[in-house]
Amino acid sequence: MYTEKVMDHFSNPRNVGEIENASGVGTVGNAKCGDIMRIYLDIDDNGIINDVKFKTFGCGAAVATSSMATELVKGKGIKEALQVTNKAVMDALDGLPPVKVHCSLLAEEAIHAALWDYATKNNIVIEGLEKPKTDISEEEVEEVY
Repeated sequence: MYTEKVMDHFSNPRNVGEIENASGVGTVGNAKCGDIMRIYLDIDDNGIINDVKFKTFGCGAAVATSSMATELVKGKGIKEALQVTNKAVMDALDGLPPVKVHCSLLAEEAIHAALWDYATKNNIVIEGLEKPKTDISEEEVEEVY
């Protein structure tokens, strides 16, 4: 059963679309379930995420976690965005069914992949950012009941 917030973000997703000439773009998928999530970041010279968009091919939970993840990083600094975890996304949505926890991990990894792309393009190192995965299906996901 999905929460009201999950249903709201699935029915009325925020920040859907692409950013032309984005500062960073990250794409992550899950080969087992077939979900693919792409996040676009527009980061200014001060390291603030001015805009964020997403395109997701996947289930309702994948769309909802994408939408919520963009809400959590918009207007934030790079380091704050890096701290958005799958748990933070789930908490902001008032939870996910255990079989959909991987969708929140997809959102976290897509943000990290977009930040990695931004760092690579600008030849900078973002402290604490590890090379992102492109397929999270091998990832062990701690399910919350």
